[in-house]
Amino acid sequence: MPEPTWTQTPVVTKKAVPDGLWTQCPECEETIFCKSLEANLMVCPKCDHHMRVSARRRIEQLLDPGTFEALDADMAPLDPLGFVDQKAYIDRIKDMQLKTGENDGVQTGTGFIKGRKVVVGVMDFTFMAGSMGSVVGERLTRAIEYATDHSLPLVIVCCSGGARMQESGFSLMQMAKTSAVLARFDDAGGLYIAVLADPTTGGVTASYAMLGDVIFAEPKALIGFAGPRVIQQTIRQELPPGFQTAEFLQKAGFLDRIVHRSALRTEISRIIDYSGK
Repeated sequence: MPEPTWTQTPVVTKKAVPDGLWTQCPECEETIFCKSLEANLMVCPKCDHHMRVSARRRIEQLLDPGTFEALDADMAPLDPLGFVDQKAYIDRIKDMQLKTGENDGVQTGTGFIKGRKVVVGVMDFTFMAGSMGSVVGERLTRAIEYATDHSLPLVIVCCSGGARMQESGFSLMQMAKTSAVLARFDDAGGLYIAVLADPTTGGVTASYAMLGDVIFAEPKALIGFAGPRVIQQTIRQELPPGFQTAEFLQKAGFLDRIVHRSALRTEISRIIDYSGK
């Protein structure tokens, strides 16, 4: 009788899913393939939630490919007050620069949007919550002056937690400085389009964010000065539904239009054409 033949069952090793292939929508918790999300401009395909993006990615989404030319890219913050809380401010700056690869929380420069040359300022929430310090204010001021001198339309994408507390009064001065230079830009007949992304709060809202000739906002963006919890605790009243969302502010007349990220390039180019700038 022949002896039985034994075969060894191959061991199947389960392959791990590489990091960075999938992400989860913070709004609806849908799991999304990262490349699909990027192709959709970082907007959730299920619930249409507009995710926060870095300034570099925003520039890639907004401007014609290869047209961006930076202004004042080497300008970096200092620590004029020697500010220390749980950590020295100068150390926070260095950590953020290493983490993001950026000098500070805004990118400024020139480029084209559907063939129309513009000056752009794009705030970066990934750098200290896009807070407005001396460098952010100075870069934007110089960008506005450049737009004035060269008679170019100005587009600023706001996304910020407000004034940078580590710079105290130096930060608050940027509110007046940017507002003043925008007034000169307006006197020269310039066109300023403000785009409010989530979140636009604090001193940024109280200055250049609300001074646009045309003010766009992304859907459901949080826009306000003080946070809703602070306001509710102060006035001791329940706030209305949707308070401080873009939709709420549009109904109150603070915004001109809510624009989906996919339509932003088209809407900006139409305004430029309509204005004749």
